[in-house]
Amino acid sequence: MNITSGKVVHIHYTLTDDAGELLDTSAGQEPLAYLHGAGNIIPGLENALEGKTVGDTLSVVVPPEEGYGLYNAELVETVLLSQFPDPSQVEVGARFGVQAGDMMYIATVTDIVGDRVTFDMNHPLAGVTLHFDVAVVGVEDATPEELAHGHVHTPGAH
Repeated sequence: MNITSGKVVHIHYTLTDDAGELLDTSAGQEPLAYLHGAGNIIPGLENALEGKTVGDTLSVVVPPEEGYGLYNAELVETVLLSQFPDPSQVEVGARFGVQAGDMMYIATVTDIVGDRVTFDMNHPLAGVTLHFDVAVVGVEDATPEELAHGHVHTPGAH
């Protein structure tokens, strides 16, 4: 069975950056399960998997535009520490949700100087070229419920 829209796909993967640094892997875990065509994974990887079948292995290089986007300096802001509900919880590396217009971002505190806090709403992998080594280990029809909900309802689903 080939990978097409509406199929549940199970893959093992290793993700590295341009320098070969390991960013993520499914090694030693259940394979990643996703609903193909539902936007559950980044577009560059999903497009590369189209038409593949169980047993296929591939190496895929995904540019930022087809991954987590280009780095956007406009998504970095500095605000007063007093604007946080509990300033004692604010530290470099802390993450929190930010509503900006119709968008919800996960922001990461990158710097604190005096009473000013700088945070970055870019995805941590924005601007990064991604290198995937992938093995397709399962392809099956999605259930009507999975299709209606737009995601997989099995163990290993993300």
